[in-house]
Amino acid sequence: MLRPLLIVEDDPGLQSQLRWCFDGYDAKIAGDRESAIAALRRFTPPVVTLDLGLPPDPANVSEGLLTLKQILSLAPHTKVIVVTGNDDRLNALKSLEFGAYDFYQKPIDPEVLKVIIDRAYQLYELEAENRAFSAQQRMTPLDGVIASSTEMISVCRVIERVSPTDATVLLLGESGTGKEVLAKAVHDLSDRSENKFVAINCASIPETLLESELFGYEKGAFTGAAKRTLGKIETATGGTLFLDEIGDMPIGLQAKLLRFLQERVIERVGGREVVPVDVRVVCATNRNLEEMIQSSEFREDLFYRVSEITINIPPLREREGDAVMLAWAFLAKFASQNSSKVRGFSKEALQAIESYFWPGNVREMMNKVKRAVIMAEGSQITPEELQLSSGGENLLPFNLREVRERAEAKAVERALNYVEGNVSKAAELLGVSRPTLYDLVNKHDLK
Repeated sequence: MLRPLLIVEDDPGLQSQLRWCFDGYDAKIAGDRESAIAALRRFTPPVVTLDLGLPPDPANVSEGLLTLKQILSLAPHTKVIVVTGNDDRLNALKSLEFGAYDFYQKPIDPEVLKVIIDRAYQLYELEAENRAFSAQQRMTPLDGVIASSTEMISVCRVIERVSPTDATVLLLGESGTGKEVLAKAVHDLSDRSENKFVAINCASIPETLLESELFGYEKGAFTGAAKRTLGKIETATGGTLFLDEIGDMPIGLQAKLLRFLQERVIERVGGREVVPVDVRVVCATNRNLEEMIQSSEFREDLFYRVSEITINIPPLREREGDAVMLAWAFLAKFASQNSSKVRGFSKEALQAIESYFWPGNVREMMNKVKRAVIMAEGSQITPEELQLSSGGENLLPFNLREVRERAEAKAVERALNYVEGNVSKAAELLGVSRPTLYDLVNKHDLK
């Protein structure tokens, strides 16, 4: 792929000479300020050579300096190399003050000018990589959350805003969408992060034991209660209590939980002492609590207590681009754990990952990739090893501009996901230069 280069020069003879000298670049020629700015908007070159003597007054540098200012205003990261007369050092230095990268004095020696241009490209690409890395650091959603889709980025931003508060958070989402990971993120981003994060699954503990697990019990409260034992709520004092699958909590126990949430006190099973507790509560469920209220399976007053902040977590099939990103992350994790020779996915496997419905969401993805890493015979995982088959297409809107924008954004995101974020490889897949790829990433906000 040839590097883009814009040459701003009004002399026809020099235009031909420079075009011939730089045939190793994708060079475009502009003879005046208007055509130079038009080419800049359309062509987005990382490097520009600019003759200061431009029409309508080639003997004066005012038009050239105005062109320089306009280029840097529209594309501040572009490296502009100013070309001046051999006795025009003063204006060359002035152009550096205005933001030019470097200057070169006529007569032109193509070899020397090529060295300056190559150095400008190297600096542009290095700065672009640094900007991309810095943006990626700023855009990282949350520790432990692997996502690039706008849907999940939005969820992460909400969590970042509510975490510093003590509001009770309700996480709603299908099984396997990562509710506990997000609950842990709420804790880690809060002022309680130095204290305990205590989780309990309300669906996995028998009803007869759940109360004592939550509230603790006194010695002699029941057969086998040989000593006072603290429950999960007391254990989490100063920290965060995560009530997973709260929709499966028995209706009789919901009243006691409601009292705790209202008054922030508990009574241990078999005891009469009222114990104050300071706990942040985060709840999660894959059930429709509002429907359960209508069928009297869940208390309405408890629902309003646990849902001060409600966050809906989209299923994996609705997180465009996240499936492939998660697959790469799990592959790296399990290949390392199992000392596997697997290094990637076949093209067909990546297509299968994208098109699969993922009813089990992230948990299903993790299990399938783990199995594939263990069972893989070669260095690349196939659809068969993932136990997947390709098929299915995403519906697109009818508006042509929207279709093009969406397709362009998706192509860039897919390319980056396929090569684990390697900019050079992604640019090669897309058939564009690295600077152009960075521009596309910024254009579609895919940092």
